[in-house]
Amino acid sequence: MTSRPTLTLLILLCLLFFAALGNHELQGSTEPRVAGIAMEMHLHGDWVTPRLNGEPFLEKPPLSLWLDAGFMKLFGPTTWAVRLASALAGLFCVLGLYAVLRSLGRPVWVAWGAALLLATMGSFWGNVRQVGEDALLCLGVTLSLLAYLRISQGGQARWWGLFAAGIAIATLSKGVLGLALPGVVIFAWLVADSLLHKRLRLGAWLKPAAATLVGVLPLLVWLGFLYRDGGAGALADVLWANSVGRFDGSFEAAGHFEPFYYYLAKLPEAFLPWNLLVYLGLWHFRKQWRANPYLLFFSLWLLAQFALLTLASSKRTVYLMSLAPAAAVIAMEYLRLLRERYGDRWPKAPRAAQGVLAVVICSYLAVAVWVLPRQDAQQSFLPLTELIRSLEQDGKQVVLYTPSERLAGAGVFYSRSLLRALQTEDQLNGYLLASADHVAVMERDDDPPAPLVVLHKVVVGERAYYFVVR
Repeated sequence: MTSRPTLTLLILLCLLFFAALGNHELQGSTEPRVAGIAMEMHLHGDWVTPRLNGEPFLEKPPLSLWLDAGFMKLFGPTTWAVRLASALAGLFCVLGLYAVLRSLGRPVWVAWGAALLLATMGSFWGNVRQVGEDALLCLGVTLSLLAYLRISQGGQARWWGLFAAGIAIATLSKGVLGLALPGVVIFAWLVADSLLHKRLRLGAWLKPAAATLVGVLPLLVWLGFLYRDGGAGALADVLWANSVGRFDGSFEAAGHFEPFYYYLAKLPEAFLPWNLLVYLGLWHFRKQWRANPYLLFFSLWLLAQFALLTLASSKRTVYLMSLAPAAAVIAMEYLRLLRERYGDRWPKAPRAAQGVLAVVICSYLAVAVWVLPRQDAQQSFLPLTELIRSLEQDGKQVVLYTPSERLAGAGVFYSRSLLRALQTEDQLNGYLLASADHVAVMERDDDPPAPLVVLHKVVVGERAYYFVVR
């Protein structure tokens, strides 16, 4: 029978992650791109090679795309369907954290509080309500590390199954990074354990390595099919260019290259609104690492992953999402400490904390219900794709000229078809001169020069798209 705290947690999580999930169109740069790739998979049934407007797109393994395309088959091609995988990943991530903390003997209110702090971190909440693979990566990393912690604290061997499942989810979502994020934490933990106990236990190193090999089997199966269809070049794109190349900076086309201090500058916003609790807790608990393996593990989770991401050349704030579960535990344990020390002086503090949490939850729901739909007027590609559809109904033939990933993805998602893309100026001129009914859509910072004639201009975010003829 489900306990009242668990049921209350489940209700709050469903409100936070699923309320008004599909009430706004695709926004930003990631959502149109990923939704378009998933739509193409849904339309053409190629479950091996992800494609964007007909071209192979091998930046990441396809787990999120499989789920997005599968949900579109079940529920129809809607924004709700393509966001569902991320929302479910967030739900299972928070529930997994709650369950493992309870299995470790943490008080119900501590486990419940850590779960809610995780669910209400701004970056976590925002990412589990968007199309993309980052929520699934966080779920895989979280499951594998929580299972490993449970094993290290005397858990039964069956937890290795959850560990392997987490590795499978993480690697099928983000490839090598899905292996590196849990791996660097486990490596740091084993080094710390060896130093603290002044002994090297070979079995402690071999067991997670063996379970990891089991976990990467699904990725290897997919890579085998990808090699069959795309050859060695496709494997190189996934495993080298888009993994190692992003880390060391050799894959310049990947972008997102930032200086080494990028994440240090992001710390003030990384775990909002609970930043202060996280950093104060991390600083305070450093003195207890030797005596408290539980706190040591979550601290290493934060510090080791932060160090790894800092060393990488390609950096984005969303990559910090996998640190959020550890941050939530550190913050909640620090709140527990404050309650134990000052509870008698501040008897109304628990009620005040509940009030703050209620305000935060209501604020997120207000954003989901009212703010995000209002952003469609500036952020949605729907007006642009509807204009394309209208022109095609009037007998025009519309192509995209050197389309960005977001434009190509939005075009596929909303039109439910592939739009022809031209890549050179000669192709553009030849196409437009061939017929007065030929129209091209291009993205520019200024008005297209003569002899191009602008039929329409559509602005999405800060980008302008021109419908031109000759």
